Amino acid sequence: MIHHRRFGKALGVCPECGRHHPVSAAQRVEQLLDPGSFRAFASPEVVSDPLGFVDAVPYPSRLAAAREATGLEDAAVGGLGTIDGRAVVLVVMDFRFLGGSLGVAVGELVTVAAETAAASRAPLVTVCASGGARMQEGVVALMQMAKTAGAFAALDEAGVLSVSVVTDPTFGGVAASFATLADVILIEPGARMGFAGPRVIQQTIRQELPRGFQTAEFLLAHGMVDAVVPRAGLRGALGRLVSLCGGGASSAGTLAGATADAGVSAGAGAAADAGVGAAAGVGAAGDISPYVGYEPPEREPWDVVRLARETGRPTTADYAGLILDDFLRLHGDRTFGDSPSIVAGIGRLDGVPLMLIGHQKGHTTRDRVAANFGMPEPEGYRMAARLMRLADKLGLPVLTLVDTPGAYPGLTAEERGQALAIAESQRLMAQLRVPVVTVVTGEGGSGGALALAVANRVLISANAWYSVITPEGCAAILWKSAAEAARAAAALKVEARELLNLGIVDAIVEEPPDGAHTDPAKAAALLGTAVRAALADLLPLSAPDLIRQRRTRFRRFGLPIPVTPSPPERDDRVVDVGNRQAG
Repeated sequence: MIHHRRFGKALGVCPECGRHHPVSAAQRVEQLLDPGSFRAFASPEVVSDPLGFVDAVPYPSRLAAAREATGLEDAAVGGLGTIDGRAVVLVVMDFRFLGGSLGVAVGELVTVAAETAAASRAPLVTVCASGGARMQEGVVALMQMAKTAGAFAALDEAGVLSVSVVTDPTFGGVAASFATLADVILIEPGARMGFAGPRVIQQTIRQELPRGFQTAEFLLAHGMVDAVVPRAGLRGALGRLVSLCGGGASSAGTLAGATADAGVSAGAGAAADAGVGAAAGVGAAGDISPYVGYEPPEREPWDVVRLARETGRPTTADYAGLILDDFLRLHGDRTFGDSPSIVAGIGRLDGVPLMLIGHQKGHTTRDRVAANFGMPEPEGYRMAARLMRLADKLGLPVLTLVDTPGAYPGLTAEERGQALAIAESQRLMAQLRVPVVTVVTGEGGSGGALALAVANRVLISANAWYSVITPEGCAAILWKSAAEAARAAAALKVEARELLNLGIVDAIVEEPPDGAHTDPAKAAALLGTAVRAALADLLPLSAPDLIRQRRTRFRRFGLPIPVTPSPPERDDRVVDVGNRQAG
């Protein structure tokens, strides 16, 4: 038994055993900032129910109940404040609000905070606590990972310090995006962080997990965090970081002025005020219109999921052989190993050299087991990142083919930094100076798919699916039965038509009438046609415009505010793709 006042003075830490109990966002702000210095951002104006999702109850009812229970608008609060008189931008997540899940409101708030920090040169501090991306917002919630990764890439380019404070628990989409992209990562004692939760990992490997797995001490020993800092020492540690390498304004008043001068507003419309485009709602296709007019036949979402899983569907290795000339496969991440779940290399598409990177499943049971069923471990994503950097160095367009149920949720993957590998891949893709085209050719499962899909153009094959979670996973959590997977697939809007309407994909790639597995050669020819059209559109653009267009594409997800983008600049050094010459 601990007296209430003593517990409060200990900042929610048990004075007997040292356990760090959860605290609210308001309590966390009070613990970290100078008294009276916090000025909250306005609540972001977002599309609050992008899918019209209903499970046991409608999603708006869940939101209303969470707001009434917590007094919060969503799972995070953000604003301006000071630590020891020095200005900071602060975002604090609150696990009480739907498990601290990452949805469009949280993604927008973190992005606005990063834009504010970049404009004002004040350090960004994020306090993370989350169970992952929000299922009820589906693939639109998944896009917030890429959105925040792009914002952190811009923050890096501005030379502004970012600090992540990891609290218990931090999993899924938050761990695989902004929580691990910060320059410095501090973690409270005993706090857990990882891409996959321990229950999922245990079900995957079918064995007991090591004692202390995914805890702060485990993460420190495996090089995933910078320091384990008790709650009572967090304010002091942040103060030292801000004073030593924070730069920026010295007071909240100065920060507010710098923010206003930079044209970044803390609330709805920040993207527009900062000069970052945001398409109308989630249904617009961005600032370059779709170029493939194919509309697939109507199918039940669950039928599409089953077609996407057909073992005869062409793999990345198949497509490399069918549409590319002179393909040379490359291997290895140069730090740990190779990945049979990723096929990558250099080849020519109608004479234009490019870098191909894609998930690999295989066809036979032996091949699929050897390729880990297309579920990469961290070395797969790090190999992909190495080859993307090579493509950027050589000026080669990047083509990625997505076909994975998700990243591998295993013990070894967590030990080697699965969440960070996925997060870093997204940030890198946001910075590439070359055209990037993605085609979801089969399964597009969660962050494992998004790690290769931060592109200028995102296409999807007619019988492929893309979602924040597998239908079976969603059904098991929300309906308590994997047998409800068909119902979950419909609710998640996973199939191509719905994804095109949401603006998640820019166009649908035609398949043979009964599926790509029935005629792989024809499927490859159709995919090659779509990729050629995409590259014809993108190759003439300058590097700054390619980056701007790519970031704008992901920046808009979840926003209701239409912004007319500026016309792209053309790079005169690039020869017309119609002559099939490389730039």
